[in-house]
Amino acid sequence: MSVQCETTAKQAAGAPMSVFERYLTVWVFLCIVAGIALGQFFPDVFQAVGRMEVAQVNLPVGLLIWVMIIPMLVKVDFAALGEVRRHVKGIGVTLFVNWLVKPFSMAFLGWLFIRHWFAPLLPPDQLDSYIAGLILLAAAPCTAMVFVWSRLTGGDPLFTLSQVALNDSIMVIAFAPLVAFLLGLSAITVPWDTLLTSVVLYIVVPVFLAQWLRRWLLKSGPAALDAAMARIGPWSIAALLATLVLLFAFQGGAILKQPLVIALLAVPILIQVLFNSALAYGLNRVVGEKHNIACPSALIGASNFFELAVAAAISLFGFNSGAALATVVGVLIEVPVMLLVVHIVNHSKEWYESTSARTL
Repeated sequence: MSVQCETTAKQAAGAPMSVFERYLTVWVFLCIVAGIALGQFFPDVFQAVGRMEVAQVNLPVGLLIWVMIIPMLVKVDFAALGEVRRHVKGIGVTLFVNWLVKPFSMAFLGWLFIRHWFAPLLPPDQLDSYIAGLILLAAAPCTAMVFVWSRLTGGDPLFTLSQVALNDSIMVIAFAPLVAFLLGLSAITVPWDTLLTSVVLYIVVPVFLAQWLRRWLLKSGPAALDAAMARIGPWSIAALLATLVLLFAFQGGAILKQPLVIALLAVPILIQVLFNSALAYGLNRVVGEKHNIACPSALIGASNFFELAVAAAISLFGFNSGAALATVVGVLIEVPVMLLVVHIVNHSKEWYESTSARTL
């Protein structure tokens, strides 16, 4: 194991949950209120912001997305890919749930709830867009917050780091074709050029910039990286909140007309989180992995890289789209639901480690 990888693992294991992270749902709710109010009082200002586009990319939002994503990707140490072989079964479960179950289960839940059960209660012209947003949310595995969830469950920091590095590597290649395929199954047409532009802008370029910044900081030692992350880490949350204010300024009219939309969109997201976390947790037990491996595997299978999903939804469908709103609902419920999952896996450790039900 490299010194760099070991240092990153220790950082991941000991990183505290900040006030912003712990109360993210509260901040998102306040952004909803502020965004709707500002959008109603200053519509011309936000319409001007919406027109600041180049090649279907909104420049202010593009900048905010980079500020959101890059600090998170700086935490990822791709040298941890060498640790994958230490826990092949746990990594296998993670990959199976993240890439073969979660996106497809969300597409099914979107079809079931949005296109059928909840359709009479939702704007008919936004049904496809809502489903698209849910698919975008599920197709992007969590990158940053999973370190926090892993620490709260006593998860193995090296395993957490290696599965994040591997997921991010796969995401660079698989995100666009997977999203296009699932949207096609849902009869939603997305221009390939726009989707590929989103992948380059919001995955490929930020990954390279973040890794360049990481290596440059590490030249001065791990302490320099820690100090830099302490300074730029809050920028990520601030940029996320600013983006949400913009989104809800554009979505305010639709939300005021149908305030139940957010609650209805939250239902398939909640089911998906609980289903995928339970599946990953149970599969790790079946294959004989330790509890401190099963926990981060279950948590990354349940949480999402919602910053990427928000960025892609805005690029593909616009500020006013149901897709953008659906991804933001994912932000709204992420922290309380994930804390519930953390509570469940922590309090089921005795059951997990009992030998009576282990098959291997």
